[in-house]
Amino acid sequence: MQRKIISVATSIIEEAVADSLEKNFPESIGIADLGCSSGPNTLMVISEIIDKVYAITNKLGSPLPELRISLNDLPGNDFNNIFISLPEFYKKLKMEKNIGQEGCFISGVPGSFYGRLFPRKSLHFVHSSSSLHWLSQVPPTLESSFLKPLNKGKIYISKNTMACVLDAYLSQFKRDFSLFLKSRSEEMADDGSMVLSFMGRVSADPSCEESCMQWELLAQALMSMALEGRIEEEKIDSFNAPYYAPSAMEVTSAIEEEGSFTITRLEAFEIDWDGGAPINNNVHENPNTIEKYYVPRGQLFSKTIRAVVESMLECHFGREIMDELFRRYGELVDDYFLKTRPRSIDLVVSLTKRGSL
Repeated sequence: MQRKIISVATSIIEEAVADSLEKNFPESIGIADLGCSSGPNTLMVISEIIDKVYAITNKLGSPLPELRISLNDLPGNDFNNIFISLPEFYKKLKMEKNIGQEGCFISGVPGSFYGRLFPRKSLHFVHSSSSLHWLSQVPPTLESSFLKPLNKGKIYISKNTMACVLDAYLSQFKRDFSLFLKSRSEEMADDGSMVLSFMGRVSADPSCEESCMQWELLAQALMSMALEGRIEEEKIDSFNAPYYAPSAMEVTSAIEEEGSFTITRLEAFEIDWDGGAPINNNVHENPNTIEKYYVPRGQLFSKTIRAVVESMLECHFGREIMDELFRRYGELVDDYFLKTRPRSIDLVVSLTKRGSL
């Protein structure tokens, strides 16, 4: 699913890189990927950016500028896994584009992007995918209501969510996103470009299925375990996801209010929960036998979500229930697949930093 999200934004990323280089072609280009993670998709966008810069310089007959590439994520990210993959990455760059390690400098930058990470005016292009829907924290109002939970039986926004909970989530998103934009504006060169993609919605209703159903089904799985006495219901009441899927209008409003960037493009893409993979992809071979077995789509999607949210759930509910929780979650998702074609909304926004006055 994350690879699909990156792929739908490719043309917008390439357009933004080209526009940035047309306005400013320095000898050394600063590029940052924020929320890079450490899986097979980590170097995917960086490869595409390098390809675009290489193509533009070839077209213009100009020498390739030095590429200063910064990969950012939280300190707990597995940067070692990224670094281990770099020799092969450099080898491929050398073979395909004759770009040696002396022309492409890749570093890891641990830290929250809700704050400064880089020196002033050191970046020319910034990218972030599948990260900005994560808030810096649970809205404080929800955290302080432990004795009288405002979001009882839920872990995110739902159809029955009270207005005060909706307001708390939106306020936290606005604070975080504004700080993100302000921090990047100080770090980016004038006319630098930024492409951000994150989960959102086209509906004005924050409780619409396209932005909430993944969490609603996870809450149902938790509540089924509470009914059987496997976990305490109070534990569910006291957990709220540090997540918000904003509307396109909310994103536009936040950018205009902060004032450092001009919106070049803002598009919404529908993304199937399973990434649009053919059903045949669910047939797997047992490595120990010649037999093949079918993995239900719900279980595959459950694994995708588990990879993202298990660590925060484990801290709150304990490791011992994780296998059972995600098994139940997969079954609920399977039932949901039978009723509809589940989709999420991926918002992609391309921004240009306004020049200094």
